[in-house]
Amino acid sequence: MVTVNLAQAKARLSELLDKVEAGQEVLITRRGKAVAHLTPAVRPKKPLSLRDLARFRAAMPRLRRPAAELLRELRDEGL
Repeated sequence: MVTVNLAQAKARLSELLDKVEAGQEVLITRRGKAVAHLTPAVRPKKPLSLRDLARFRAAMPRLRRPAAELLRELRDEGL
């Protein structure tokens, strides 16, 4: 983790953001106390296309009984 004071963060913001983008974390301090913690943003996942989703579902094994029954049984057992 990189630690910088506020003045350094202002002067080197672009460089610090490059480091964060590369996966590093940056701690910004003011008068020796931590005031901000920069971490990489979580990128949103791309949704699956309907074709890929259908292929995935077709590859799943068939259940011997309806899922609703299994869920009720698990609920009743307290799991």
